[in-house]
Amino acid sequence: MRVVICGAGQVGTTIARHLASEGLNVTVIDSDPEQVRRVDESHDVRGVLGHASHPETLRKAGVQDVDIFIAVTRSDEVNMVACQVAYSLFGARRRIARLRHSGYLAQDKSGLYAAEHLPIDVIISPEIEIAQGISRRLATPGAFDMVPLADNRVELLGIRVEDLRAPVVKERIAELRGNEQLSGMTVLAIVRKGRCFIPDPQDRIAVGDDVYVLAKKGQVSEVMTAFGHRERVGRKLIVVGAGNVGLNLVKTLRHRAPLIDIKLIEQDKERAESAAAKLGSSVIVLRGDALERNVMDEAQASLTETIVAVTNDDETNIFASVLAKQAGCKRTITLVNKRSYETVIPVLGLNSVVSPSAVTISTVLQHVRHTSINALYTIREDFGEVIEARILADSRLLRRPLDQLGLPVGMKIGAVIREGEAIFPKHDFLLQPDDIVIALVAYSSLKLAEALLGSGRSHGW
Repeated sequence: MRVVICGAGQVGTTIARHLASEGLNVTVIDSDPEQVRRVDESHDVRGVLGHASHPETLRKAGVQDVDIFIAVTRSDEVNMVACQVAYSLFGARRRIARLRHSGYLAQDKSGLYAAEHLPIDVIISPEIEIAQGISRRLATPGAFDMVPLADNRVELLGIRVEDLRAPVVKERIAELRGNEQLSGMTVLAIVRKGRCFIPDPQDRIAVGDDVYVLAKKGQVSEVMTAFGHRERVGRKLIVVGAGNVGLNLVKTLRHRAPLIDIKLIEQDKERAESAAAKLGSSVIVLRGDALERNVMDEAQASLTETIVAVTNDDETNIFASVLAKQAGCKRTITLVNKRSYETVIPVLGLNSVVSPSAVTISTVLQHVRHTSINALYTIREDFGEVIEARILADSRLLRRPLDQLGLPVGMKIGAVIREGEAIFPKHDFLLQPDDIVIALVAYSSLKLAEALLGSGRSHGW
């Protein structure tokens, strides 16, 4: 399979690295010579220097023979034009574009992006997806991450273990599986001191761990309690930043939970006035610098359960979150772009971090992966993915119990959906065709996992 990616930023290069490591033929286009040089030297990827929307650049990149064309430059307009040129002049078979401006996104349902107009097959909108993801986290207090899977029958939870008295602390994974109250739960992965791994049955959960858990929809509260979290859904919220993420979040929350008291802080006068006009009297918009104590006092941070910092500046988001915590705010959700900050986040006491690049990468890879995979979510960009995949008739996972399948070390099946019911399988469980499995697959085992699922990648777009 041949893939051309426009944009050698963090998102483009990470997608390129993942796909190249799986043996795909990947070319990356960028107008920055230094970015192209880094891509060319650092990964098994071909770098092409030039403007992504220029026909000659696309010809040089080999778009005439491409299976998937991915446009993730920083410019919506470049991404749209690049998809148009790739389709009209070179017949690119499948086009994926990142679009961020709400005005363009509003046209999605109007037919603008049909083949006869602007030919884009898949639109990725990080800001909207981030806002929806934060909204889900707010609905599950105590979890630093929450992703619904299998039509909302199962939830992927990221839970930080903080309480030494929590029932799961020092318990072996095998013992948790035998606990009747936790029968609707599977521990998929543990992040400990910066290292992510799939635990074996004898591993124990420790204070300080970040644990990724699959839980049945109806048992989430029991699972959270077992991990020492009894927080209630917050009724007071501060949002810092009235950009696309902040506005989408407030609108989403207003629709889902109209009784929440929301205060929105924005430093830019024009943007603050625009937000106030769009949101009306249901939200208090404060114009000011979130890094100043008097602004936090005016927003009543000491009485607020959660602050969500989603400006375009990582440092503002981090320090606004720290200041709010010092003022008495109980929980923080912080937007951070730079991966270099990962190691300092726990030291600062921040509860939940959102990575825009991780959101975009997960969504793009979903449309490139194996044909039987319905959804996926990236757990750390350097570790692996949670996949939701249908078992095909030729799958090698059939006809033997779960503990005799010889799954690779980097693959763990956490739940099975059969006839609409979520099952948390034990060692003697037998899979059937059309079962949907939810599994964690480390990147080191991805090729083998795809082979086990049955059938290869699709080329018939």
